[in-house]
Amino acid sequence: MRIARFLLLLLTVASCLRPAAKLVDPDYTKYPTYTGPDLGLTFTGGRAKLRVWAPTAEALRLKLYATGNGGTPVVEYAMQKAEGGTWLYTLPPQPAGLFYVVQATIGSRQMAEVPDPYVHAVGLNGQRGALLDPATANPTGWQDDLRPRLARPGNVILGELHLRDLSMHPQSGIQHKGKYLGLTETGTRGPGDVSTGLDHLKDLGITHVHLLPTNDFASIDESKPEENRYNWGYEPQHFTVPEGSYATDAVDPAVRIREFKQMVKSLHDNDLRLVLDVVYNHTLQANRGSFDQLVPGYYYRQTADGNYSNATACGNEIASERPMVRKLIVESVAYWAREYHVDGFRFDLMGVLDLETMRAVRVALDQIDHSIFIYGEGWTAGASPVPESQRAVKANMQRLDRIAAFGDELRDGVKGHVSRQTEPGFASGQPGLEESVKFGIVAATEHPQLDYQKVNYSKVPWAGSPSQSINYVACHDDRTLWDKLVVANPGVSEAELIRMDLLCGTIVFTSQGVPFLAVGDDFLRTKGGSNNSYNLPDNVNQLDWARKAQYVSVHEFYRQLIELRRAHPAFRLATTELIQKHLEFLPTMPAGTIGYRLHDHAGGDRWNTIVVLFNGNRTATAVSIPAGTYSVVLRGAQINPQGLEKLSQAEGHPLIMPATTALLLVQP
Repeated sequence: MRIARFLLLLLTVASCLRPAAKLVDPDYTKYPTYTGPDLGLTFTGGRAKLRVWAPTAEALRLKLYATGNGGTPVVEYAMQKAEGGTWLYTLPPQPAGLFYVVQATIGSRQMAEVPDPYVHAVGLNGQRGALLDPATANPTGWQDDLRPRLARPGNVILGELHLRDLSMHPQSGIQHKGKYLGLTETGTRGPGDVSTGLDHLKDLGITHVHLLPTNDFASIDESKPEENRYNWGYEPQHFTVPEGSYATDAVDPAVRIREFKQMVKSLHDNDLRLVLDVVYNHTLQANRGSFDQLVPGYYYRQTADGNYSNATACGNEIASERPMVRKLIVESVAYWAREYHVDGFRFDLMGVLDLETMRAVRVALDQIDHSIFIYGEGWTAGASPVPESQRAVKANMQRLDRIAAFGDELRDGVKGHVSRQTEPGFASGQPGLEESVKFGIVAATEHPQLDYQKVNYSKVPWAGSPSQSINYVACHDDRTLWDKLVVANPGVSEAELIRMDLLCGTIVFTSQGVPFLAVGDDFLRTKGGSNNSYNLPDNVNQLDWARKAQYVSVHEFYRQLIELRRAHPAFRLATTELIQKHLEFLPTMPAGTIGYRLHDHAGGDRWNTIVVLFNGNRTATAVSIPAGTYSVVLRGAQINPQGLEKLSQAEGHPLIMPATTALLLVQP
């Protein structure tokens, strides 16, 4: 569902639109492969060795430079042909230069100078690799850094943000604005003395901070920090290097590495895990990047006519099914987890990648830490030459172990269609979306009470377990939740819009599966109505901390809602079978309402029975619930786990629910 953003991106990045030269049907299956663990630059006893896979090259030269950009080579070496289609060179103990590139000769043609695809440290704008062992750039205390405890995937609560958005507001109270170090500062305060930055994330109660791409991307000129330009970062240049514009010094290769690790350690010290948004489905430039300059055509899929295929809507798509491409992706992900202690990965357009690659990623991460969380977008932005049955789309999630996907059924069911911006959803009174919302409530799993033919998108359950389903109503893409509610409900008062917003949030955080929150939606974040802010300035994208002060009661509601979820395992049952056993939808619910009960101490919850009711209608509605005495713990904008009031419900007597409201009733 990122097509709109990419279409606009294509208008501004001409290089992404240039057609590639047609390839003469090479048989990539005959290319030799290398299985060793030492591709790229490795260090033994402080001495560097470079191994590059370039099986079609006639020669490969290694050039050293004194600086990360400009100047002429200080020395050149002829690399030696080695096993598996690789080229190898061991550098002297004290190399003459500090930065390196390689240059291939293919078909008697001298290709461009590029870093190798496995590069882990770079100079300015990623033009050259750096002769730097990243282990030498560790911050103080890095060897003692530990991941916060995570008992099981169902406990994950995701909070998504862009690094700059957190700190750029003039009143954020954060010194290192737009930098990795901005996410290390504690005690920062904003207007009305509200907590900001890292303290805000910690207080909110999320378990994982999902950062939009922080690997080296091509859309920001690191040599011009004074321009202070903004971009989401979905234009990858190097898969396994931190972005330099977020460092205090993009020229020194060690700084971005050290400050990234400082950020990770700070999150861990504050009991927060880190998820990286990774983009392995395409590159910004196919013709000029390292891939085609070293092994033309191999890293990208082609159509029958020899042009690049385009399931990403950015002019190319990565051929993850080819052995050496799969190896690069798997080793890149594992490197982030091992070297940078990253705790999770969100795969952009995961549906472009093949199933075997995603399985290999899961296996590699399990060898590091079984608790590392993986999820992604289970769709593409266009047609791919690889059959859907072989790709990591939603329909194939049950063929992937412990990998999750976003549930757009719940998203569009609750707030309204993501593309038809003026179309409201269940929480705004739109009829006919009850089954789509219920699909998300049971986390896209099999449930006997659902009519799957009435679900908006998937007509069958796609999740094998609840932790494979990411429940959300908004993310960085498209309008913020608040802006969507505003445009879809013209003329509605702010008070009623807030009720819609809180109903949306309550549905997400009381549903089974893994909840996801776009940080700032907890205080009605707005981007002024923009539905594609990927390169708009900070004054559109930044979190407005004055808005938190203005809507502090909304923020407090979300904080309490997350706390309620964390306290009660009934909302995060571990298996499909437990959901089927303990979650029962109430019969004869009126149109525009949903009711269900979690019974018999679901998940070992101390509450015996929990009745959850949603009225999406914009008028009060009578509903029937099982007779009994209940404690009301959530009503509309109010939460109190000890109970707001007692409610005695007699058999046959309807309960009147206010308009646009959630109710949560419990029997201890």
